[in-house]
Amino acid sequence: MGLKDNHVNYIELRAPDLNSVKEFYSTTFGWTFTDYGPGYTAFSNSGLDGGFEQSDNEILNGVLVVLYHQDLEAVKDAIVDNGGKISKEIFSFPGGRRFHFLDPAGNELAVWSDQ
Repeated sequence: MGLKDNHVNYIELRAPDLNSVKEFYSTTFGWTFTDYGPGYTAFSNSGLDGGFEQSDNEILNGVLVVLYHQDLEAVKDAIVDNGGKISKEIFSFPGGRRFHFLDPAGNELAVWSDQ
C-alpha cells in the first residue's frame, strides 16, 4: 500500500519525558518505538503510525494530525488560496519535508512529503 495524497498518514503528540511516555504506551498497549535523536520517538503497532516530540511547553492541543502529499508547494498554495494560514514554513527532517498550517477554525495540522 503506497502513500496517498491528502490522506491522514501520521499523528504527532508532545511529551515532556519521552522515556516515561514510551514506557506507558509500550507496557499498556504494546506499541513499539524508534528513537530519532534525543527529542523524538516514533511509534508503531498502534493502528496508525505517529510519534512524540519532546517538549517542555504546556500541552494544549495534544495531537498534530499529519497529512501526506507528494507536492508540498502545490498543496501549500491550495491551503492558502482556500483560507488556511501557514503556521510553520516547509522544513526538512529525517525522511522528508513538511510544513504546518491552521485551518479556518484555527486547528493546526501538518503536511509531509518524502519527495
